[in-house]
Amino acid sequence: MSRNISERRMYDWKATPWRKLERVVFKLQKRIYRAAQEGNKRKVRRLQGLLTRSWSAKMIAVRQVTQQNQGKKTAGVDGVTALKPSERQPLVRQLRVTKEVKVKPTRRVWIPKPGREEKRPLGIPTMYDRALQGVVKIAIEPEWEAVFEPNSYGFRPGRGCHDAIEAIFNSIKQKPKWVLDADIAKCFDKIDQSTLLRKLNNISPIRKLIRGWLKAGVIDQNVFQHTTTGTPQGGVISPLLANIALHGLELEVMKLVPSSRKKSLTVVRYADDFVIIHEDRGMIEKAKEAVEKWLIGVGLEFKTEKTRISHTLEGEEPGFDFLGFNIRQYKVGKYRSGKSTRGTTLGFKTLIKPSQKSIEKHKEKLRDVVERHKALPQEALIAKLNPIIRGWSNYYKAVVSKKTYSDMDNFLWEQTWQWACRRHPNKSHHWIVDKYWKTQEGRKWNFVGKLRDGIEIKLHRHSETEILRHVKVRGTVSAYDGNLVYWSKRLRKGPDTSTRVLKLLERQKGKCERCGLTFKDGDKWEVDHILPTSQGGKDWYTNLQLLHDYCHDAKSAEDDSHGRRRTWLQDIEAEEPDEMKVSRPVLKTSRAGDSLA
Repeated sequence: MSRNISERRMYDWKATPWRKLERVVFKLQKRIYRAAQEGNKRKVRRLQGLLTRSWSAKMIAVRQVTQQNQGKKTAGVDGVTALKPSERQPLVRQLRVTKEVKVKPTRRVWIPKPGREEKRPLGIPTMYDRALQGVVKIAIEPEWEAVFEPNSYGFRPGRGCHDAIEAIFNSIKQKPKWVLDADIAKCFDKIDQSTLLRKLNNISPIRKLIRGWLKAGVIDQNVFQHTTTGTPQGGVISPLLANIALHGLELEVMKLVPSSRKKSLTVVRYADDFVIIHEDRGMIEKAKEAVEKWLIGVGLEFKTEKTRISHTLEGEEPGFDFLGFNIRQYKVGKYRSGKSTRGTTLGFKTLIKPSQKSIEKHKEKLRDVVERHKALPQEALIAKLNPIIRGWSNYYKAVVSKKTYSDMDNFLWEQTWQWACRRHPNKSHHWIVDKYWKTQEGRKWNFVGKLRDGIEIKLHRHSETEILRHVKVRGTVSAYDGNLVYWSKRLRKGPDTSTRVLKLLERQKGKCERCGLTFKDGDKWEVDHILPTSQGGKDWYTNLQLLHDYCHDAKSAEDDSHGRRRTWLQDIEAEEPDEMKVSRPVLKTSRAGDSLA
């Protein structure tokens, strides 16, 4: 009898002990990371083989591709999308990291690039290949995290855009410098596969699998095409492979300066976007030539229209844009000037703001939402706009954004005023104001609607987002080093996390309230009502908790709250906001993820 219960728990998806599985996998990953740091290749390969055969790793990989990934409902050539719980366990039992695995071609999907007419090609693997890529990624990522360059921030757990921006600020805050702002042309499509495979130098089954994924080809409108270069965007392992291909760029640039002058030269890379910073323009020119030569060996080249040399303080167009931010120094008077480490006046101030391009795109998005929803009731329009406003504001809350937020609020007021006037062309302005705007908490002009149960919903202001300075990730630390205290504290100070989630993380000390595991970068979480709203629960902090997405599913099944029929307003609020996208494949993972844009 006890054996049957044990087997049911092992193979019943809803009864899976995820906490135990996470711990088993993380312990092995931590051992791989430490062995790689020590240079013990034999131990790394042995542990990777153990991890690829692990039932725990396979379960977590299947959960990721069938439940967590945003593209789980996009089918490959097999036509399979997100699996039911009863179909996931058979997939786990099929996964094998062996030389005999036959890889299927990917399905070509074209997606539009934000703000441009051209489209980006994605290669969607089959569900089986996605799950297998997840297993291989779990095994090889810790090894590479131990050797990756310190100023590489894209596609890496525990690192992100704000760390890259803070690294740039630390480099230029004391002295004006020259900057090479560069972008690589079609990075994912043109990576030299032979060079990439030589860099991997993995055990035979993993190497052969990765080679198979690279050479699998694509099917575009029922036409098969061979893939002789690049790594297909859309695969689970593709971001990691791109990072491995570009590993060594920073080291190549650092060869240009003697060891005693290493700190004078800075390289900051986020995926295929990078900057090189130095006080001498001649050095920047040399660095550009060196990188250009190095890229040829990887099968890549600069994107000419997006590569330029600028100065942070002088020139016709001082400063530069990077990851949606404008980074520039301004000449100011004595009382507004920045200070040196010795307290002397510098004569300039280094400011990082939202870029003008990002501001215009955000305005266009808000304008488009208001225009497309002329017929919606006020509360539905607010529910559409709020996720977009919060997402954009949270992304920029770590820089100088106060004035930008105020300007955005003025712009949004104009849009909502025009929306209201169009709905009631024969009413007076006083009547329109009384109907749609209210005074709340001492503030006038709050765009407030009423839900069917009498609860009010208010349009979020950009300026309500608190400005919080981001602290850059420390040196070469990694999410696999086992320092859970450090990573838990960083997670509770995330620059792109909502205030509500931050408060819950602080209250729960960075742990999931149900399973007790510490949240890691890359985890997906959801805010849960302790007493479900369907049973009279209120939307108060005392009735909220933060859970892993899979813990939330289990809890909802227990209290029978997951089967409630969604209202039209809940459907609107559940839609994914068009968050900031900065040349990265989809991993803000719901917290911790990143997407190709």
